[in-house]
Amino acid sequence: MLVVQAISYVLGDVVLWIYAYAGSVSPAIPVIFLLCGTGLTGVFAALSEFGISDRFDDHFLTTPQAATNIALQLGFLLAAPEIGYFFLSVVFVIFGYASLRMTSREAVILWALAVATVAAVFLVLKTPVAVPLAARAEWLAGAFSFGLTLGQCAYIGLFGSTMRKRLHQRTVELRLAYQRIEELAQTDDLTGLPNRRSVVKMLDDEIARGRRAPPCSVAMIDIDWFKRINDGYGHPAGDEVLRTLAITVFANIRANDRFGRYGGEEFLLVLPGTGRDEAERIMERLRRIVAEIDWKAFEIDRTVTISAGIATLVHDDSSDAILARADRALYAAKASGRNRIAVV
Repeated sequence: MLVVQAISYVLGDVVLWIYAYAGSVSPAIPVIFLLCGTGLTGVFAALSEFGISDRFDDHFLTTPQAATNIALQLGFLLAAPEIGYFFLSVVFVIFGYASLRMTSREAVILWALAVATVAAVFLVLKTPVAVPLAARAEWLAGAFSFGLTLGQCAYIGLFGSTMRKRLHQRTVELRLAYQRIEELAQTDDLTGLPNRRSVVKMLDDEIARGRRAPPCSVAMIDIDWFKRINDGYGHPAGDEVLRTLAITVFANIRANDRFGRYGGEEFLLVLPGTGRDEAERIMERLRRIVAEIDWKAFEIDRTVTISAGIATLVHDDSSDAILARADRALYAAKASGRNRIAVV
């Protein structure tokens, strides 16, 4: 924006030099105008470069920039009212640029100050604000001035449109990032399954539906002798066991079943619309599938098995109550020799 502002002063100075050539104003006007305009732009560029502007809420210093530039234009209006239309048109352009970044409160304050200052300038002027068109050079300067002003207004519109597109793009990116954060907050990093909080929430949802629909069962699954796998083959091998088990079970359950990592080597399988006997058959099938996995690719020369405890939803059950029963059933399965299913 500061670069565009400097370019605008240079192009505006071309108009003033044409008027100076036509004899409408003194040659001192375009010289001083360019020095003041680019100097003011340089001041705000320095404030930005040295980080001074970052100390303010509006680090663009929009209102101070707009106010000082408007004051500059009105000062030249007093100095050269015979081409006063030019400086007034620049005031409109400045306000248009500033409005892209001002708050409503800042816009009202700047508008009030600008109106009051313009009114005061008009009262001080001894001659009317004019548009000189007597000489051919004045016609050229006038046409160039209006063309420049229209171009600046078009740029403001294009810049505003670009800002809206960027804002929309950033909004979409933030929404996707937020969704990703939510996914990460609900997903177990190692297995890619829903984590404990997520799978328990799924259980709560199924319990709410299960009170109005067919029964719901829960299976608490545990890898047998998992500590021995970690100690004997290393934690990377243990991680592969967890991942492979997760993929295997997930690939062999129904589309409406809910499966997640409960913690450590424990997993939770929620079986909607499934009674006790059917849940036991499902878990028995999964137990056999896991026991038949060949682990030699991971340099594990032993059979990996699972134990599971099953509990079925009863009237007025809470997630804590059904999980406690499933955990007791799992404990019974492990106590009776592991690699088996227990039902309560």
